[in-house]
Amino acid sequence: MTPPRIAIALGDPAGIGPEIALKAALDPRVRAMARPLLVGSGAVVETHARLCGLSPALAVFATADAIRWPEDALPLLDVPAEAPRLGEIAAAHGRAAIDAARAAIAVARAGKVDAVVAAPQTERAIKAAGIEFDGYPSFVARSTGLAPEDAFLMLCFDDKRIVHTTLHASLKRAIELITEARVGKAIAAADTTLRRIGIAAPRLAVSGLNPHAGEEGMFGSEEHDIIAPAIDAARARGIAVEGPFGCDTLFQRKGYDAFIVMYHDQGHIAAKLQAPNRTAGLTIGTPVLFSSVAHGSALDIAGQNRATPEAMVEAIARLAGAARR
Repeated sequence: MTPPRIAIALGDPAGIGPEIALKAALDPRVRAMARPLLVGSGAVVETHARLCGLSPALAVFATADAIRWPEDALPLLDVPAEAPRLGEIAAAHGRAAIDAARAAIAVARAGKVDAVVAAPQTERAIKAAGIEFDGYPSFVARSTGLAPEDAFLMLCFDDKRIVHTTLHASLKRAIELITEARVGKAIAAADTTLRRIGIAAPRLAVSGLNPHAGEEGMFGSEEHDIIAPAIDAARARGIAVEGPFGCDTLFQRKGYDAFIVMYHDQGHIAAKLQAPNRTAGLTIGTPVLFSSVAHGSALDIAGQNRATPEAMVEAIARLAGAARR
């Protein structure tokens, strides 16, 4: 079987993105399970390679149609960008990260690769560039013609999978966004994705919004009014889903293939405590298999050969498995 082809977007060129992208692409574990394609500025890759003492053989292509997969070189789709100022936040760096991710998604939609993984971006740099961005899931949705609310983030580490009903929004706005329809879409996206990656009969657990899942209305009514009806509707469609459960005990429950939480910190705190450098973020609900690392661009150590590619290797491994299926 031909290994899956995985595009790796370089992320913020002033951070560790190009370093971990290159290290992952050269990693023997990745080479054994996938055919990597770097997507971003060739000059940026060469800069980070030099600073990290790496000397990869690159096969640079200017267009998607020209891409080939040579045995003796690492292919790179060149997306020109300004020379970065390492460690700094700048609009040019935000544009470069978005341009690389958008190009990688386009390559996937054209059938040149089977999946996309993105190195970390810096949201302040993207904002400085004047680009609308509130996380990769909504960005992938817009790039594939879907509404932003149709895409969700699934954090993956070890045997844990955590789906976020809302993501990069203030807590006040997240509560406003939590509707029966949105919770239902998150449940459906999780079930579909798990089946796509080979879990024939997924079991899902859903968190509440309030402490102790509202404690039967003492601490809030969202569980009764919104979350429970969404769970009931999903069950009626044949999805094996239970809850709502208090989020403080949710991840201790056994036998579930994924946990669905209501807002960012309910999932991210658990993931970053248990797997701070090896958590992969999988965008679900979109036609393109897309993943990213769950850590930041670490501007403070850019170009110092200190970044580990473990989270990116984890992301590639999960994408490769899904692509093969």
